[in-house]
Amino acid sequence: MSMKQILQQLAHKQSGYVELRWHKRTSNSFLATKGRVDVANHSLTEGVGVRALVDGAWGFAATADVSEAAIKRAIDQARANASLLAKARGSHSIELRKGRLSTKDFTGEGFRELQSMSIADKLGKIIELEHQLAKSSSRMHTARARYTEYLEEKAIVTSDGASCSFQIAQPEVSLSAIVEKDGQRATSNKGAGVSGGWSCLFRHPTLDHMVDEIAKTSVDLLDAKYPEGGRKKVILAPAVVGLLCHEAIGHTVEADFVKAGSVAAGKIGQDVASSLVTMADSGQENISGYAVGNLPFDDEGIETENTVIIRDGKLVSYLHNRESAAEFGVNPTGNARAWLFSDEPLIRMRNTYIVPGTSKLSDMISSMDDGYLIEGAGSGQADSNGEFMFGCGYVWEIKNGKKTNLLREATLSGIAFDVLKTVDAVSSEFQWDLGTGHCGKGQPAKVDAGGPYIRCEINIGGRQS
Repeated sequence: MSMKQILQQLAHKQSGYVELRWHKRTSNSFLATKGRVDVANHSLTEGVGVRALVDGAWGFAATADVSEAAIKRAIDQARANASLLAKARGSHSIELRKGRLSTKDFTGEGFRELQSMSIADKLGKIIELEHQLAKSSSRMHTARARYTEYLEEKAIVTSDGASCSFQIAQPEVSLSAIVEKDGQRATSNKGAGVSGGWSCLFRHPTLDHMVDEIAKTSVDLLDAKYPEGGRKKVILAPAVVGLLCHEAIGHTVEADFVKAGSVAAGKIGQDVASSLVTMADSGQENISGYAVGNLPFDDEGIETENTVIIRDGKLVSYLHNRESAAEFGVNPTGNARAWLFSDEPLIRMRNTYIVPGTSKLSDMISSMDDGYLIEGAGSGQADSNGEFMFGCGYVWEIKNGKKTNLLREATLSGIAFDVLKTVDAVSSEFQWDLGTGHCGKGQPAKVDAGGPYIRCEINIGGRQS
C-alpha cells in the first residue's frame, strides 16, 4: 500500500479537519576546490506532519516513524494539542477556503534521471568544472564548484478532499572565483538551479560559457574602479530584478506579513508601480523554463497557479494559504509551504518575477546618456516597508548610449514600490536567475526569481577609487 493510500484511510476516519503530509527528501551536496572534493554530504529524511483544526485552533504533531500506528498517534496528538490551544485562547474562529484541492499524482521531469545517475558521475563533472576554472587564469587564487540536489517525494491528504502526490528533483550548481594581483583581490560567481534533472540544469542559460565568463569578469575587476554614488538612472539585469521582486516586494505581499502591517496592507487596487510593470508569483512557470520553484500543489494540497500580484502598475493580489484566503474573502493561491515534515506550512513564494515587456536591451542602452547596467546580484536585506539595501557584484558604466567600463561592486538602496514607479522601459529578454540557495522565513524554502531587464532610477552607493 502506498503512503498516499495509508494517509487516505486514516483521514477518512477523522471527524473535523485533518491534514496529513508525508515527505521524503534525499539530498546530496559537495564542494570541489584545489582539484579535490572538499565537502561531501548526504542525508535522508522521512516522516509525516499532521495538522488538526479543533474548536477554531490549530494543533500540530509530527513523526519520523511512518507506520500506520505511529501516524495514528500523531493525529491523536495533533488533535489534543489543538484542543488545549482552543481552551487556552478562548473562542476564535478559523475558516479554510477550499480552493482547488489537488488529486494529482505528479512525477516531475528529470526525477528519474537524477535518481538513477551515479554520485561518481556527478562528482566527476563538478571536479572537472573546478579544474577548468582553476586553470583559466594565472591570476586565479581560489576556484570553487558547488553542487546540491534535492529529490523530493510528498503525499498530501486532507479530510476535505485533497489527495495528491509528487516526485520532483531540484539540482543546482554554482562556481566562484577569487583572483589576485599585487595584493588586490576580486571575486566573481555564477550559478543556477532548476526543477528538473541533470540535463535540464546544464542547459540553463545562466550557465552558458560560465567558466570563461567568471574568469574574465573576476580578472577584469582587479583593475576596475568603483561607481559614483548617488541617485542614478540604471538598467537592472534579471538577477537583480529577481532580487528586488522577491526580497523587497514579494515578502510584503505574503498575507501573514500583510496582516502584520506591511507596506502593502490596504493597497489592493492602488497604483504601486509604473504601468509598464506586471509582477507575478508562479507555481508552474511557463515563460522560459528552468525555474527551480515549480510545484504542482502546495503543502495544503492546493493546486498552484500563476498569481498576478501587480497588473499594469496596480496591486491586485496578495499571496495566500487557505486560512488567509478565507479571511480576505479570496481563493487560496497555493503558497503554503513547509521545509520538512516536522515544519508547519507558512506562506511562501515560489517563482517571483516581472513579466517581460516590449523593449530591447540594446535600445534601452542606446537611449541612455549616463547611467549603469547593474549585474551580479548579491545578498541584501529588506523590511516590511519595502525599504531595501542590496549588494551587486559589478556594474557597467553607460555613457552616450554605449556600455563602456566595468566597475566594482556597489550597493543599491531605496523603497521598492518607489523604484518601480520610475520604470520607463521593460525588455522582452527574460531569465530566471536566483535558483541557488534558499529563502529564509523561519524555515528555508527553494524559490526562484528573475525577470526582464528594467530601466529605472535607484540609489547607488559607491566609493572613491
